[in-house]
Amino acid sequence: MAALAKGGRTNFFGFLLRLAARLPFLFIAGRLYGAAELGRFASALVVVELLALVCSMGEKRGLAQRLSEGEGVRPANLVFDSMLLAALLSCAAGLFLWFVPAPMFPAGEYSTLDKLLVTAIPAYALTEILLAAQAYRYDIATTVRARAIVEPWTISITAGIFFYLTPQSGLSLAYITSIYAGLIAAAWPFLRTYGLPQNWRPHPRQMWQMSARAFPLATADAIEWGTRRLDIFILGLFAAPAAVGIYYIAQQVASLPQKLKTSFEPILGPVITRNLKEKNYPAIARQVCQVGFWIVAAQAGIALALGVPGEAVMGLVGPNFVGGTGALAFLLAAEVVAATAVVSEAALVYVARKRNLVISIGTIVLQGVLTVTAILLMERMALGEPYKAAGAAIALMVALGVASLVKAWVLSRILGERVNNWRWALVWAAVPAMAVGYLATRMPEWAELIFGIPLILFTYGWIIWRKGFGPEDRVLFRKNLEGDDAAAA
Repeated sequence: MAALAKGGRTNFFGFLLRLAARLPFLFIAGRLYGAAELGRFASALVVVELLALVCSMGEKRGLAQRLSEGEGVRPANLVFDSMLLAALLSCAAGLFLWFVPAPMFPAGEYSTLDKLLVTAIPAYALTEILLAAQAYRYDIATTVRARAIVEPWTISITAGIFFYLTPQSGLSLAYITSIYAGLIAAAWPFLRTYGLPQNWRPHPRQMWQMSARAFPLATADAIEWGTRRLDIFILGLFAAPAAVGIYYIAQQVASLPQKLKTSFEPILGPVITRNLKEKNYPAIARQVCQVGFWIVAAQAGIALALGVPGEAVMGLVGPNFVGGTGALAFLLAAEVVAATAVVSEAALVYVARKRNLVISIGTIVLQGVLTVTAILLMERMALGEPYKAAGAAIALMVALGVASLVKAWVLSRILGERVNNWRWALVWAAVPAMAVGYLATRMPEWAELIFGIPLILFTYGWIIWRKGFGPEDRVLFRKNLEGDDAAAA
């Protein structure tokens, strides 16, 4: 629990840094490039990042188990096995997309510079593996530097520069630059921690066995990620590029609280694998419930702070983006209800990979059906493009809610322990915060953002701290954990 708390604190700081860096990018992209260009960029990213995640072969979480089981083998050798496999697969995927770019650009509008997005696939996949290796050593600071400082600030700065050099492909080039900058930021500490492999030779048969074993985990990772991108892909088929761009901005804002749950993923995997090795199932259940509550409590507060003054938040990007306020509200709610599924899956991928995969497939199928149904319903009712975006967000929220219930139930049956991170204190804190937010919406937009958001967060945070957090929760905010444990002893 101490390791989880330390990793969570470090990555929460990273979340604040990511928030500070992401907002300039959204402002630059919305004001300079416009909704249509953002829509084309978002459609291409769906394919690029999905393939990169698949090519990493689930090593974001699977590497921890292989390292814990690989006694007597130099850890750097095991990591390089994963990196070689990921590099081969991602290069093959990149070559395919270079010659067949239609999946990236369904509207058929792209340039040669835009096609260079395929070069980001190997860098993205390798960065995932390097950060997973560092997380196994409880080094979360590297993830914070790469994902919360280097990547977002690089894309924010270079997006502004490339707009004046090549405005038609500026977003694509800025994204490529940021991914490779993140790869460098991850590779340097990895080499200091693990060093280079020794007496290492690629073994095709072992690599095939490794890929076969990792397939369920890689597929589950891809599906979990795909649930956050399937809506953009479907919208790209049924809606105009401008509508996709508006939805993309709403999704980027909503993804800020999503980063909080990914804050615990790098450290939760190694902790769970160690307890599995000792068959300490009650400890796993406690850790899943504890981390789940931390995530839900933080996400709910941020969702209220960004959702209640949603029009002002979306208007900050540009007047044309205010129509995405409804989609933003449902996307923020979706991230809150998804927290239980994420922390449950962190254990299921090790104890029930195939069942977890089946549930994940069912989730994304359900989301696809609900999304298409919602969009067609909006078209039949002759409602505008913003309503299509809101319908896609509602479909995501329902699908993730169902996944949370099912995965928590399956995990509780396997562990023989109760898995539930819900506490009524969340409601006690949310109601006053919403009241404060409603009063804040009566202010001018600039005051709503500068004063309203902090007031909502303060109200919610004060109540959840007093009513919801017990001694076991407040360990998240204590730095001198070892000293406290010694004093208690």
